[in-house]
Amino acid sequence: MEVPLLTGTQRWRTAAGDLNRVNLIALPMIVVTLSQYLLRTSPIFMLGHLGELSLSSASIATSLSNVTGFSLLFGMASALETLCGQAYGAKQYERVGAFTYGAIFCLFIVCLPVCVLWIYTEELLILMGQDPLISAEAGKYTIYLIPTLFPYAILQSLVRYLQTQSLIFPMLWTALLSLCFQLLLCWSFVFKFNLGNGGAALSIAISYWFNVALLVLYVKFSPTCEKTRASFSKDIFLTVREFFRFAVPSAVMVCLEWWSFELVILLSGLLPNPELATSVLAVCFTMTSLHYHIPYSFGAAASTLVSNELGAGKPEGARIAVYAVVVLAVAEFVIASTSLYLCRGILGYAFSGEKQVVEGVKEMVPLLCMSIVMDSSQAVLSGVARGSGWQHIGAYVNLGSYYIVGIPVALLLGFVLDLKGKGLWSGLVAGTTVQALSLSFITSLTNWDNQAREARHRVFTHKIPLPDEIEAHLIA
Repeated sequence: MEVPLLTGTQRWRTAAGDLNRVNLIALPMIVVTLSQYLLRTSPIFMLGHLGELSLSSASIATSLSNVTGFSLLFGMASALETLCGQAYGAKQYERVGAFTYGAIFCLFIVCLPVCVLWIYTEELLILMGQDPLISAEAGKYTIYLIPTLFPYAILQSLVRYLQTQSLIFPMLWTALLSLCFQLLLCWSFVFKFNLGNGGAALSIAISYWFNVALLVLYVKFSPTCEKTRASFSKDIFLTVREFFRFAVPSAVMVCLEWWSFELVILLSGLLPNPELATSVLAVCFTMTSLHYHIPYSFGAAASTLVSNELGAGKPEGARIAVYAVVVLAVAEFVIASTSLYLCRGILGYAFSGEKQVVEGVKEMVPLLCMSIVMDSSQAVLSGVARGSGWQHIGAYVNLGSYYIVGIPVALLLGFVLDLKGKGLWSGLVAGTTVQALSLSFITSLTNWDNQAREARHRVFTHKIPLPDEIEAHLIA
């Protein structure tokens, strides 16, 4: 397949256009991802007013549900960024809808064993050595979260369906409406009807269903989705194998990274003065989690543009899209890390009035800045991986980065060399650095012509492409 090369002027014009396209996708996606994150975590702030038991049990339940359920569904749904994005770029519009239906069906199946696991949360926490009273309350909270799984599965599939078509603003307005609805509903359940933790968890489920209903109405009646709406038929089940082929490594990519941060927070409880160490690391984790929505949104833009260009058979367009996203990501993490460092003396007061916590956060800020730089880099490059379809490589990278480098270094520095919280977070920084450098190296060596050929072959056939078969198919 001969691809015409762009002249220097054409490349600059294309890059300028891509910078604009990246911003049009990434900036509203920041609001979308942050709103959906707050939808699940905002009840914790209200439950804090009911006492330590309500707060601690809800926090533990939220952490456990993130690790065992939400991270899994979020990661698996990311497979649609490859499948729907490349199908849309290739103008195979009906396959976009078919892949989305297939993803919802598959994610519903995955929800079933997660539901069983969540029913036994109390026993699991007691087995892990948690306080029986906290475990009992956390178990109840998690059971009330079970109705949240199914709308979350639909929501993540619809988000990818719309994202790959660059239809971001409908998601923005529905996410904001759902968040406002959830805050009012949670306040009513917790304080007016005295439903406690159970009411807070139910408000999350109802709000997710509300968000799903708004998006379903948009997809059903909006003319912008007319081409990609697919009728529910047996063809949808033919997409299951292809979906799982990308969903499993996508989930591994997300879960391995997500779990490593949760593991470090748990390890901080084994340090001397665990209350202080856990508080400081929890503040650092909260700040990086909130900031992560910005580079993740740039990664979503990279995924959309790269997958669309590859599906359309335009490798040069995919290459330029990567350059455009990287430039904007670099500008963002320079501003973010510089601002964070300049505010290091007062940053801790946003989370605690305790002098020790504030000083501890101040000491962690240089490491936090390094973490943000590397986290931003890998978030964008992970988006490129999802758009290109090499999640399996990303899964191996994350496994090596966090579990061969990151966690062992954290244990060595935190406990053996007695650097405590700094040592544990340094291990995460080491893992993220290896991850970012590895993904950068892989991306720089990517043959975009081959990626475009594989994408076209993937869209127009159901079998897994092999290099010799791809070439023979294209020649034919």
